[in-house]
Amino acid sequence: MDFAFDARTEELRARLLAFLDAYVYPAEPVAEEQRAALASPWDTPPVVEELKAEARRQGLWNLFLPDEEYGAGLTNLQYAPLAELTGRSPQLAPTALNCAAPDTGNMEVLAQFGSEEQRKRWLEPLLRGEIRSAFAMTEPDVASSDATNIETRIERDGDEYVVTGRKWYISGAMNPDCRVFIVMGKTDPDGDIRRQQSMVLVPRDAPGVEVRRAMRVYGYEDHHHGGHAEVVFDGVRVPVANLVGEEGGGFAIAQARLGPGRIHHCMRLIGMAERAVELMCRRAVSRTAFGRPLAAQGQVQAWIADARVAIEQLRLLVLKTAWLMDTVGNKGAHTEIQAIKIATPRTVVDILDRAVQLHGAGGVSQDFPLAELWAAARTLQLADGPDEVHQRSLARRELKAYG
Repeated sequence: MDFAFDARTEELRARLLAFLDAYVYPAEPVAEEQRAALASPWDTPPVVEELKAEARRQGLWNLFLPDEEYGAGLTNLQYAPLAELTGRSPQLAPTALNCAAPDTGNMEVLAQFGSEEQRKRWLEPLLRGEIRSAFAMTEPDVASSDATNIETRIERDGDEYVVTGRKWYISGAMNPDCRVFIVMGKTDPDGDIRRQQSMVLVPRDAPGVEVRRAMRVYGYEDHHHGGHAEVVFDGVRVPVANLVGEEGGGFAIAQARLGPGRIHHCMRLIGMAERAVELMCRRAVSRTAFGRPLAAQGQVQAWIADARVAIEQLRLLVLKTAWLMDTVGNKGAHTEIQAIKIATPRTVVDILDRAVQLHGAGGVSQDFPLAELWAAARTLQLADGPDEVHQRSLARRELKAYG
């Protein structure tokens, strides 16, 4: 394995670093001010559209999609260091580059499984950054860590499907630009356990769709992914042509979607950890306690050293996983995808926790990004499958060899 960045990655990385310094970091306080003045907290601050226009002008657009027909044509290994950089400003950078979840996963689903009509109606405007989307899988009334529990019904009625159910923590649903949901539900409750589910496209403005409330994350209105919502589908009718792939294919599509989604989250988490270490170091050299700079305190030095070691370990494992996904496919990288999904959020939460501690009261305040970064990282121990589900699957695979 050669993890040296190739020429194209180096060139894009240099451009992205310059873009972050010149546009994104200065826009962070501007976005906060603009959001406070907006009629709805979910409206998009004008500076975000300015960032998107500049990123597109610079060719820093749709970098996540390996399909050259739709995206930049980068491999996972090429995209990894770029996604990491966007994690340094998760509120703004992924959206600016049209590389924000859940749209990324939804675009991948439509590119891979969507019909020509579905791609034209939904994928193309998503690729242009004109609309947003949401992925409706998790439900409040069942243990959604086991996707076979999902109770939402998708019933065939002539030339239509009727969707009935309640979802929550549906990322992207609070964004006013969200135009479509990819909804997972059961079309055949009595079928094989992994063939009961299907996915359908449901326009947000379809009769019977109710975005009931915003779901907070550790008290935050999470703007990273366009907010999270509780959504009720009350007898929503959509054409049969809105089926994604085939009936009974929902579970397989979900697995295909979540593999890249998991590694993208881990890439960005490493960027979040790097931002935390940078803030720790700046704080340590600028503050004095008990007659010495914080940087001279042995405990602080240990935190910073341990954080650097952990980041380097995580990055190597993520790069190995990206390389395997490129060379042997997502199934061949299954163990590593689960390993990074267990290790990265847990470790980054710990690094951010130390960074918060070093900043004292400032660390839990709105004057630094650390508390919000901590909440986002901690949430990723649940999103795309909780740690324990990945541990269970990974352990089973290890034990299998021993009969």
